[in-house]
This record gives sequence, C-alpha cells and structure tokens, in this order.
Amino acid sequence: MNNRNLQRELEEIIKGAKREGRRPRLLLHVCCAPCSSYCMEYLHEHFDMTVFFYNPNIDNPAEYKKRVEEGHRLVGEMEGLESVEFWEGKYDPSRFHELVKGLEEAEEGQERCHICYEMRLREAAQKAAREGFEYFTTSLTISPMKDALKLCLIGEKAGAEFGVKYLPSDFKKKNGYKRSVELSEKHGLYRQNYCGCSFSRRSMKKRQASPKASEARFTAFSITLRI
Repeated sequence: MNNRNLQRELEEIIKGAKREGRRPRLLLHVCCAPCSSYCMEYLHEHFDMTVFFYNPNIDNPAEYKKRVEEGHRLVGEMEGLESVEFWEGKYDPSRFHELVKGLEEAEEGQERCHICYEMRLREAAQKAAREGFEYFTTSLTISPMKDALKLCLIGEKAGAEFGVKYLPSDFKKKNGYKRSVELSEKHGLYRQNYCGCSFSRRSMKKRQASPKASEARFTAFSITLRI
C-alpha cells in the first residue's frame, strides 16, 4: 500500500494503548543525536522507551565515536528522559561492507542503502524480541532524504521474522524535522552532513562540488518539509 499514512497509524496505536491504560515498551533504534532528538521527545510521552544505537555503517571510527558520544549525551540532557537507557550495539564495520560488496558504486538512496537499513533494523528487531519489547522503530524516518514507507516495510519484515512489532512512523511529519533542528541547536549537537558510510561521504563531496545538484537537492528538501 503506497498510500499508507504512517503518522496516522502511529497515532492510532498510541490512542489504543491509552484506552487500555498502558505504556508499551519500545526499543528506538537511533542513527544519530540530531535525528533522535524529536523522536525521543515525541515517543517518551507514550512509551517506556529504550534507545539503541546500532550503526556499523559508520565506517570511520572517529566519526562513529563522535556520534555515539553525542547520542549518549543527549539522552542524559533532555528533559523527561531520566528513566531512558542508552544501549550501544556491536560496532563492526566489516559486516556492513560484506553486505554491500559489489554495490560500492550504487546510487545513493537505492539498493545499497536498503541493505544498510535492513541490517540495522534486523539487529534492532532481534534485540527488541530478545529483551521483551512490544515494539521497535527507528529515527531514520525523520530524514527528508529517507523513504519512510520503505523503512516501514523493512521493519515489518524484520519484526515478523523475530516476533516483535514494528512501530510505523514518519517522524518528519508534524514538523518533526524542524523540531529536531531546534533541539539540536538547543543542546549544541554535532550535526553531520552525510549519512555515515564512506560511500555517502563520497556522494556528499560530489554534491558540494556541483552547485546545480546542491540547489536541486535543497529545493527537494524544502518541498519535503512543507508536506
């Protein structure tokens, strides 16, 4: 169903839990502190949430260290998150490179990225199932450059495999991305300019070297934010 309203689906789940007088346990996979900020602010009102940082696609160790430290710091600083735990998954970039072997020259946002999403969401699903969570989801959907429906379908497939429910989300809706920018400024967060892997960094450098491409991307970015 290409016309799914993921935000509406999320809101219906929240309403249902409220009617039943309960707060479901949720494992939130986070990709970085800026993206996770609004997601955590929104979700902690309705779920007993644990944050899970699992991103072996960040194949530069110094970059990885910076992002995981910022994620941990933000959880400790944000109001209302005192009971939220921050879990870090295994860091092994070789796993990412093995999975995307042969796709090094693939276009950004296509098959190589989809494999990366699946790697991270399967790990989150397995962790959620093992630790007894009812739901898991990811902060990745807050990015205007990420396909929330594609992420949802991958998440639902992983959830079915491990016996845990994927929480549908499109966190860029309801000004989610804008709010994440505000929270990033408030907390002085490090904001990276590429997704994480060396391939996305290479694509970022190419965009920077092409003013026309950068302008087109900015236009698409602005349009997305108005949706």
